[in-house]
Amino acid sequence: MTDMAHAPEAHAAEAHAHAEEAFIWKYVFSKNHRVIGIQYYVTAMVMALVAGLLAMLIRLQLAWPQRDWGVLAKLFPMGYDVGGGFGVMRPEFYAMLFTMHGTIMVFFVLSTAPVSGFGNILIPLQAGARDMAFPFLNGLSYWTFFVGCVVILSSFFVGAGAAAGGWTAYPPLSALKGAVPGSETGQTFWIIGMVFFIASFTMGGLNFVTTIINLRTKGLTPLRMPMTLWAMFLVAVLGLLAFPALVAACLMLIFDRHFGTSFFLPTGLVLNNVPLLGPDGKTFLHQGGSPLLWQHLFWFLGHPEVYILMLPALGFTSDILVTFARKPLFGYKSMVGALWAIAGLSFIVWGHHMFVSGMNPYLGMAFAVGTILIAVPSAVKVFNWLATLRGARIRFNTPMLWAVGVVSLFISGGLSGVWLAQSAPDIQLHDTMFVAAHFHLIMAGAALFGVFGATSYWFPKMFGRMMNDTLGKAHFWFTFVTYYGTFFPMHYIGIAGHLRRIYDPYQYEFLKPLQPINQLITISALILGSSQILFFVNFFWSAFAGKKATENPWQANGLEWTTASPPPHGNWPGPIPEVHRWPYEYANPDFPKDHVMQHEPLTAAEMEVKAAEGPSRHEH
Repeated sequence: MTDMAHAPEAHAAEAHAHAEEAFIWKYVFSKNHRVIGIQYYVTAMVMALVAGLLAMLIRLQLAWPQRDWGVLAKLFPMGYDVGGGFGVMRPEFYAMLFTMHGTIMVFFVLSTAPVSGFGNILIPLQAGARDMAFPFLNGLSYWTFFVGCVVILSSFFVGAGAAAGGWTAYPPLSALKGAVPGSETGQTFWIIGMVFFIASFTMGGLNFVTTIINLRTKGLTPLRMPMTLWAMFLVAVLGLLAFPALVAACLMLIFDRHFGTSFFLPTGLVLNNVPLLGPDGKTFLHQGGSPLLWQHLFWFLGHPEVYILMLPALGFTSDILVTFARKPLFGYKSMVGALWAIAGLSFIVWGHHMFVSGMNPYLGMAFAVGTILIAVPSAVKVFNWLATLRGARIRFNTPMLWAVGVVSLFISGGLSGVWLAQSAPDIQLHDTMFVAAHFHLIMAGAALFGVFGATSYWFPKMFGRMMNDTLGKAHFWFTFVTYYGTFFPMHYIGIAGHLRRIYDPYQYEFLKPLQPINQLITISALILGSSQILFFVNFFWSAFAGKKATENPWQANGLEWTTASPPPHGNWPGPIPEVHRWPYEYANPDFPKDHVMQHEPLTAAEMEVKAAEGPSRHEH
């Protein structure tokens, strides 16, 4: 396989055969990694539109819970009271909104666009490979994901509506069909959709790991890999190790719901004031199960999942920062070590999501210590980024703005995480909007900003054109300001006691003074959502009519910038370039230009230095 990948004659024949394929095989059932990556990306954009609409409905309800929304009642007749208070949202509809918003955003948008989307687009290009290791499996993974999207969206149209037991699907709400309306067919669709998503992610993860390990071009040693490639490798490993726990949990949940088992259902359940008794009318129908078992299985995936979203953004940020700072990345080896440390620690801290479950304080202390330790490699990354920017000749193009935005959100969101890492404050804050604020800053926001930055930076490799920089900057500033305007005030109302997942907070007298802040948050959220129109216009207009991109428009030095924009089938028309340098050779005083490409051979003087000092100088 490797010999074929490096043989230009074989590639030329392969490219010729590919050129004669029909449209449906080129662009619908494609095995080309770039096309599949774009398919993932665009599908995630569609899912983001759905999740964003749900978020706007949530915010309208929290700001004006008793407002009569006559127009919305006509659009969503099942979700609004059409009786005496025409147009007022129903509590069960609100539960469905936050359940499906969280599910779609976490799994079908923020896990998909940066990992499955950009992972497919960038891994072969940055690794120096013709394609992914298993092209057919790659195409199959996308269509498996697509089926999962269809199933999840279909759940909105079943009898009692979509799942409404929270995006974490805690039993018994998710295990008893009569618990809430969405616990009926909608919850079953949720489980099936998640299984399809996990199957897709597993196929993609196998492809990522195999491609990065086996198909790297000659000279691309691990310590010459760019940070994005390291991030994608670790994300794939995290997914392969963590997702099986949720698959097992989903299967057990299906058995509890449809086959009478009691994996997650304890003895003594009462539903609507009626004990759930067996056929004899005396013993309980379900006995011996534990809802906490689901929480352990879910969060064993759930916390690595946080870094499945985060790590690509950290990799994108590192690659973008050095390009527009025109400086080498400070502390490359420590940055790689920090990624490994974050990925490893993410497996031993899932219990900090369960401090309120009544766990033993000594066990809680172990989870708290592990969680605090993640702050160390996270701080290493932040300080290395700041050291990279110090004294730099920064070019403030759109990708750079998004990268700086990631750094900002990573810091501000991470600081609130220090509070929540400890059981004592977390028990007080856990069910409040403080957690929603932290979650949206550190994970959702940083991942989203990373996707926007990667889109504007690698757009030439996606479509061969440049995005409009003016529209890109306008989109950034609207998004940056309103994102903080939406989620930063949530810290305050959370400390004041505002609960999450609450349908009408003003039923409580002590929360009534918080309504003006909730209204401010909602107005900011509506502007935030509306400002994404700028991105969609810029994306689709630029894809078809934007300025044509050169091979290396950013004067970067990675392997992806050594081929045409967009790359041809097989990525390089001739032999694949060999790597002689690390990926961040900027501002080298021995060269007249401020960047040296990875594939440029070492000079005679550098060879002498390498022979005298050993390989380490050119490995990091």
